[in-house]
Amino acid sequence: MHRARRLVQLFVGLVLYGTACALLVRSELGTSPWDVLHQGVSRQTGVSMGTVSITVGALVLLLWIPLRERPGVGTVANVILVGLSLDAALRVIPEPAGLPARVALLVGGIVLLGAATGLYITARLGSGPRDGLMTGLHRVTGRSVRLVRTCIEVAVLAAGFLLGGTVGVGTAVFALTIGPVAQWFLRLFGRVFPSPSERMSDRISTRERQPGILRVRSHRTDRDHEPSCADAG
Repeated sequence: MHRARRLVQLFVGLVLYGTACALLVRSELGTSPWDVLHQGVSRQTGVSMGTVSITVGALVLLLWIPLRERPGVGTVANVILVGLSLDAALRVIPEPAGLPARVALLVGGIVLLGAATGLYITARLGSGPRDGLMTGLHRVTGRSVRLVRTCIEVAVLAAGFLLGGTVGVGTAVFALTIGPVAQWFLRLFGRVFPSPSERMSDRISTRERQPGILRVRSHRTDRDHEPSCADAG
């Protein structure tokens, strides 16, 4: 039952993630670096953004092989569901009528993407392909996660811009706000959907407070490593 709930949580989170990406694209104010790349490739080839997203995700997964990263069910689902839901949402979300509507789409997209990130990461069924690339390079090169992530996203953003992807004020707003928004939702859903080890830790802590009960401490729980928004994507 617990795994079934995690799978539903994962799938809902990824569908919402793709929908949030579509909102950002429709705002025409700029989107995330990876979607700037997807949009640029889409404009050059005529292939839908969702299909480009799936293809790029699959290619990034190939880079996991020399980095010795291990995909999970969430990794594969990430590649497929985000692209499919992105295309589906772009077909039904209308073009914005003016600047206020575009700003609303931008803000709504950032908030929804943060919520989607919190949902699918706290399912703990595998990181996204792009973040596996980041953590793999971090481990192999010894460079900080911050530096590796920055270099990857700057390179992706530059390539997307040169291919015709939209870079605007929304790109900067996204970069400045998505971290705090995603982290807030990660903490929220981490409390709403605790992992089995967290539940066990809570039960042990409760027993420790009861007189006459042998005190037992868990050597390791998932609280030792709170999910990070760096796991998204």
